[in-house]
Amino acid sequence: MLDIKYLRENAKKVEKKAKDKGIVIDISEVLKLDEEFRKLSTQAQSLREEKNTLSSGIKGKPTEVQIKKGKEIKEQLESLDKKLAEKEPQLNKLLLQIPNPAKDDVKVGKNDTENDVLRKVGTPPKFKFTPKDHLTLGENLDIIDVERASKISGARFYFLKNDAALLEFALRQFAFDLLLKEGFTPVVPPVLIKTEVMKGLGYMENGGDEDMYILEKDGLVLVGTSEQSIVSMHKDEVLNIKDLPKRYVGFSTCFRREAGSYGKDTRGILRAHQFDKIEMVSFVKDGDDDKEHDYLLSLEEKLLQVLEIPYQVVKMCTGDLGIPAARKYDLEAWIPSENKYREVTSTSTTTAFQSRRLNIKYQDGSEKKYVNILNGTAFSTRPIIAILENYQQEDGSIKIPDILQKYLGKKVIKKEK
Repeated sequence: MLDIKYLRENAKKVEKKAKDKGIVIDISEVLKLDEEFRKLSTQAQSLREEKNTLSSGIKGKPTEVQIKKGKEIKEQLESLDKKLAEKEPQLNKLLLQIPNPAKDDVKVGKNDTENDVLRKVGTPPKFKFTPKDHLTLGENLDIIDVERASKISGARFYFLKNDAALLEFALRQFAFDLLLKEGFTPVVPPVLIKTEVMKGLGYMENGGDEDMYILEKDGLVLVGTSEQSIVSMHKDEVLNIKDLPKRYVGFSTCFRREAGSYGKDTRGILRAHQFDKIEMVSFVKDGDDDKEHDYLLSLEEKLLQVLEIPYQVVKMCTGDLGIPAARKYDLEAWIPSENKYREVTSTSTTTAFQSRRLNIKYQDGSEKKYVNILNGTAFSTRPIIAILENYQQEDGSIKIPDILQKYLGKKVIKKEK
């Protein structure tokens, strides 16, 4: 949510920034409702003051005039409060639909075809044989099973078995080892959060709820990404400025309906309804988010560099940002079977957009300010795809990246006899 004062003073800018994200907002309607609400609030406050003055001026038994005046004020207040109760949710509904404006350094563009590749790191491997895709490799090695998963759960589910299961745990431990040294606090968060909390995060507006598994009977939503519960853990709290930046690394299972992706990336485990994720979340002082964003990006790059997986850094244009993000970077790993890069991690700054909606502040002297919140993926299941494909050998075995060998206790994944 945006600061209403900022909205009043920058109406045209906010309207354009929303349009840059592909969202049409009638700011004039918002400002009209805001003005009506403020007028009603002022009138109500004036009547309450008059009522207090009248009450304090009564000595002993009130006169008929005073009783009559008191009733009139009470009736007027009831009428105003009723109007306020009607206007406030209308105003809040419109305010919640306004996306977080993109940072000024973000390119204006319609969709992912207009994103900018900032740099490429590493050289894609050259094979003396035709490289197989991750599913073929995984099935041949008996480490990925989508057939049995579809039998019990449907499409876009999978079993990770044997060394693939161990590989996921190895990636998790590797990420935790690195990030704990950086001072991150480890956390295993809930995967179900209240619907109103998810709305507070800013993911449910403008059709975002269509990609979520919503349990209406319980008023709960399954998280689609780990930071949704980690960000929310400080809802309605005031943090100490001495504790900032406050950084968390969390591990959880995530769930997405993948609405709108029918027929897209159906092969393998790239686009699934359920997957595991290791996520970084930072709470920083207002204005420190640019520096923190660079830091989270550097950590994501370090993780891929140590794995020696070729990748490129992509900066999202406005049309590919989503509602809460003010800036976002994707790291895309090289996938040999497709001869192209694919997103494996990302990092975003949401500035104070989510903290306003969730009421997360910090004490700065005598003043309370909204924190800036950032998130970044350490690993999801997708790096397993990149490892299988980039480290495949001609005989179908997979060389394990050096950094992960100590976790698996072996150097190669090969078919068991």
